[in-house]
Amino acid sequence: MRYAYKSLIKILGLKRIGVNKKVNQESLEVIKTDTIIGKHVYGNLYGCDKKMLSNVELLKKLIVEAAEIAKMTLIEVKSWKFGGEKGGVSVIALVVESHIAIHTWPNYEYAAVDVFTCGEKSDPDESFEHICRVLAPKKVVKHFADRSAIQY
Repeated sequence: MRYAYKSLIKILGLKRIGVNKKVNQESLEVIKTDTIIGKHVYGNLYGCDKKMLSNVELLKKLIVEAAEIAKMTLIEVKSWKFGGEKGGVSVIALVVESHIAIHTWPNYEYAAVDVFTCGEKSDPDESFEHICRVLAPKKVVKHFADRSAIQY
């Protein structure tokens, strides 16, 4: 799925437009805005290779590449490795525009990916897609949240 960020179409919250039941997104009222505060792409990657999900250096390199591809300005990368059955790796890139995070659970072949940017020229979708290409999950559940302010 691609998002038109230059003339971002914001889907208003269901409660704000008086919808209290689940509806198809295409039926929601939309507004156009030129003000982009935040774009947030996040998701769950299932069926990833356990060795890749355990490899701190690979994940650090991957998050740096993802920042470059998305035209984000990297400040710092931090990583942590956790032991135990539910252990895994967390890698977080602090970027001028916001952050990229990868959290892994190798025993479950699962990774959670979070890419947030408030930069007008950065593209969190490109970052997310690059991470998916490298980790090659069998299944991806992807979400987008518009973190821009709604003008009243």
